[in-house]
Amino acid sequence: MQKVINTESIKSVLSAKGWDQKHLAKEIGVSAQAITNWFKGADFPRPDKLLKLSTLLALPFTSLVLTPGTEIPVVAFRKRAGTKTTEDHIIQAQHTGNLLRPLAPYLPAPKSLRTYIASPSCQYTQLQNVVASVRQKLGVGLRSVMSYSQLIKEFSDNDAVIVPVMWGKKSRHENALHILLKSEKVTFIFLNLDTHLEDFKFWMAHELAHVYTPDLAGTDAGENFADAFAGALLFPRELAQEAYAQATHKTSVSGQLKVIQQCADDHAISLNSVYIEVNNYAKSLELPLLDINSKSIHALRSMKQGELVSETLFKPLPPEPAVYMAASSNMFKSDFFDALKKLVKDKETSAGYIQQILASSLTDANALYKELMR
Repeated sequence: MQKVINTESIKSVLSAKGWDQKHLAKEIGVSAQAITNWFKGADFPRPDKLLKLSTLLALPFTSLVLTPGTEIPVVAFRKRAGTKTTEDHIIQAQHTGNLLRPLAPYLPAPKSLRTYIASPSCQYTQLQNVVASVRQKLGVGLRSVMSYSQLIKEFSDNDAVIVPVMWGKKSRHENALHILLKSEKVTFIFLNLDTHLEDFKFWMAHELAHVYTPDLAGTDAGENFADAFAGALLFPRELAQEAYAQATHKTSVSGQLKVIQQCADDHAISLNSVYIEVNNYAKSLELPLLDINSKSIHALRSMKQGELVSETLFKPLPPEPAVYMAASSNMFKSDFFDALKKLVKDKETSAGYIQQILASSLTDANALYKELMR
């Protein structure tokens, strides 16, 4: 099969560097027409030029070169409210996935046993049965609080590598990014730490649903199931039943709101998650819904937003590279930076590579690079 240059990968790096094709041609020592021919697939660089291209752009050959039939990374986004996933978002995420392929050999060997939901469904009873099974597997009672540590362990047990990042509250269209490399049997889960504590557990559970249903990742059905699964896992039917009974005994909307808010606080999840699960329970039994409307929920939620995860983990902000990487390893049980350190030293990878896979600033990438090289 004839190989061609991965044009999208190169364009992405050129954009980040502020270069055009003419500047790239000058740096490599070829004509601008040669670059054009590579991009069109009409020609392919000689080995020495390919090596220079790889070194100059800090792109491994797996991201620089495409062979027809090459497996494309499967990507899924946990989007910020009101944002739309575009073709550019998908291409960029796939590009990141290709960049991550060289890391796979440096990660621990894949597990032999993984959790797989064979028939994912948003139908209430079926979903609750799945949630009950998952909670039983994790050793969490149906009325117990689901902890961060229990969720984190489940990622590790299913060959999903958590990559904690600080992408800002509104600077990107997604709060989490799921990248599945099927051939390597590894999943990378980028979790944005610049999000409110009460939302973070839901996003983790949402991403865990993608890990359990790899065939649905990147589809609308997969997103719908992940949202339904996350809410039900964190606040299952048994808890919703109790909350509904308490709330409907109140004679005012404010009284019902206090019940819902207390449940949210007890389980360290958002007010909206509890509200949705209680009403889902009511709908399943054809009972009257709560008197609360969604506007009241969002208004109270805005008033009571807690700290960002990053603010809780790191004081002061931004954290030093060593502190940030230690949190990744110790709190999120992630092998990401251990593997990255081995790759950087073994392949003499540059800070530019770190900048691209983490979508960070070059300053932050250089600081991480220095720490990894120690």
